[in-house]
Amino acid sequence: MRVGFIGAGIMGRPMIDNLVAKGHEVRCYARSDASRERARSTGAEVTASVAAACKDAEVVVTMLPAGPDVLDVVTGEDGALQAMATGSILLEQSTISPDEARAVHEAAQAAGIRCLDAPVSGGEAGAVEGTLAVMVGGDTDVLDDVRPVLDAVATTVVHVGGPGAGQVVKAANQLVVAGNLQVLAEAMVFLRAHLADDDLPAALDVIGAGLAGSTALNRKRQALLTREHPAGFRVALHDKDMGIITTAARQAGLALPATAVVSSMLAALKARGGADLDHSALAQLAAELNGDPGRAR
Repeated sequence: MRVGFIGAGIMGRPMIDNLVAKGHEVRCYARSDASRERARSTGAEVTASVAAACKDAEVVVTMLPAGPDVLDVVTGEDGALQAMATGSILLEQSTISPDEARAVHEAAQAAGIRCLDAPVSGGEAGAVEGTLAVMVGGDTDVLDDVRPVLDAVATTVVHVGGPGAGQVVKAANQLVVAGNLQVLAEAMVFLRAHLADDDLPAALDVIGAGLAGSTALNRKRQALLTREHPAGFRVALHDKDMGIITTAARQAGLALPATAVVSSMLAALKARGGADLDHSALAQLAAELNGDPGRAR
């Protein structure tokens, strides 16, 4: 398919790479020099504007850091909706709030564009491997038409409801991931207090093989052992996601005490200068709270 792709960051770049590898014709727009260079390395055509990336595209994918970025790119002057052909598909794959997602759907409908909110889970590794999980909100007929694009980047694609539902499920996903990482962080503090460093890999092996095993443990194992947390999914982005959850929970009148604690931990890690670290750096903060600065970076 002819695909316009907006955003070539940590998640976007490998997704573009997989789309090109599967034979899709991809034109990409990215704002920074570094992102444009990443996009060129995939073999995609790099354009000078959002409109140029979207013109004549059957599907336009947006993969951007936050809701305001998405709304600006989609609905702003010279934005995607102005350039897209009637009946083409906007596939919004960023992580934004359910309210922002519904606003995108409404703007797309008014412009004669079909739309899905289809955020992803699986992290940078999943994007590179083409094994992302996609939670889709919108019309199932639109999903059928965009399957070739999603199948190029994901192994799990599930329709979860109407407009905005994909972002509701993604918010719940981010809550579970953050909680998992915080508990893993505290488990490492506990293990290090009682075991020698040489015994830690075996401890994680057996924990991972039982009921406590998780994708988060598998993906973040090396970071937990080495205490090194180069940016994969940045703390700043997960902190933003927890803000989405907190707002949506308040709107629904929900009490989520564990969510509040984990949200505070991510906010503290960001405030202490960890915004650009991987979210596994919650282990760094847990260690420091227990008097062990370690070698984390």
